[in-house]
This record gives sequence, C-alpha cells and structure tokens, in this order.
Amino acid sequence: MINQNLTLADLAVTHPGATRVFLKHNLDFCCRGRRRLEEVCNEKGIDPKTILAEITAEDANGGDLSELAVRPIAELVDFIESYYHKRLRTELPELITMAQKVERVHMKNPACPQDLASHLCMVHLAILDHLAKEEQVLFPIIRSGYRAQAGAPIRIIEQEHEDHGRNLAYLREMAHGFIAPPEACATWKALYLRLNRLSNELMEHIHLENNVLFPRALCE
Repeated sequence: MINQNLTLADLAVTHPGATRVFLKHNLDFCCRGRRRLEEVCNEKGIDPKTILAEITAEDANGGDLSELAVRPIAELVDFIESYYHKRLRTELPELITMAQKVERVHMKNPACPQDLASHLCMVHLAILDHLAKEEQVLFPIIRSGYRAQAGAPIRIIEQEHEDHGRNLAYLREMAHGFIAPPEACATWKALYLRLNRLSNELMEHIHLENNVLFPRALCE
C-alpha cells in the first residue's frame, strides 16, 4: 500500500507516476532515494499526503521506469547503455556549444549564467570517464554472471553518482532553476529547456542503477 513511510526509491520502482512527481518537486529519488518520503517532505516543507495524492493521480497515465525495473537484468543493462549513455554522449557537447554562445552574446546581461559552459565541460569529462568505467568494467561483470565481484566497482560508481548529483544541483543553481528571463533569446531558452531534460534524465539514469540494477546484480 502506498504510504509516506516508503522510500523515494521504493515508490519510483513500484509506481509509474512517482518519478514525474518527484521531478516536479525537485525531490532526489536517485542519489538520496533510500530515504523515507515523510523525512524528505519534512525537509522540503511539503505535505507528504500531497505527494502521495499526486503519485496516485499520475499512476493513471502509466510510466516506463517501473516497467524497466522488472526486465531481465541483461536487458536493463543494454537499455541503460543504448539510451542513457548514448544520449549523454550526444547531448553534452551540444549543450556546451549552446552555453558558450549564450555567454558570449549575453555576457553583459546580469541574468546570464557565468561560467556555465566551463562547468558543463567539467561535467562532460567526468561523465565520459564514468561511462567508460561502467561499460568496460562493471557492466561486463554483471553480464558475465560473476556478480560477487561487482561489489567494489558498484561502491565506486555509487560514489561518483553522488558527485554527479552535486554537479546537477550546482548546474541548476547556476542556471536559475532552468527558467530563462523574459528577454532571453531562442538559444538561451532552448539551452535551459534541454538542460532541464538532461538533469531529469540523469536522475532517472542514476535511480535505475542505484536502486534497481545494483541491488539486483548483488542479489540475483
């Protein structure tokens, strides 16, 4: 039964609408998803009953993360690589180019994010290194079936996920919550729209690994 004593990760795995609600309210269900809904809501000053009601309403619209959670583990790994990893490699270079243009053209505007492109470059390098560790070390171990060897690599990957979460939080702060000012040009507005999508997808990506793939890999 859905209730406020469940963790955000549990809700995200079992209720299709949960992740949409968590993203709407900026609730971290990936890196810090193993905390109870009541605890997180109290910190944010949100009534947990409101969140539960929204999840129940959203469940009627369906979702894909809860469906992914029950796929065979090899299919889940394949999906993470073919969808999330591929999108990160494509999207980040384009976002860096857009950020450089916005900063160059609008540098005199006080609302223009300063050093956003530089931060995105750092994020890009960190993520490329992270994806390589998963694809070259951890995922082959999981696919091989010798999953008793996965514990140490998983701990490293989860620590890096914490770093990615902090980078996302700083990115959102730099970009004013991804809300462009009224005078923003089309590129600026598109940049923030795509950054918001990147942030949401990275949270989903980390959630699937931390709270679905890794526990299954260590137990099955």
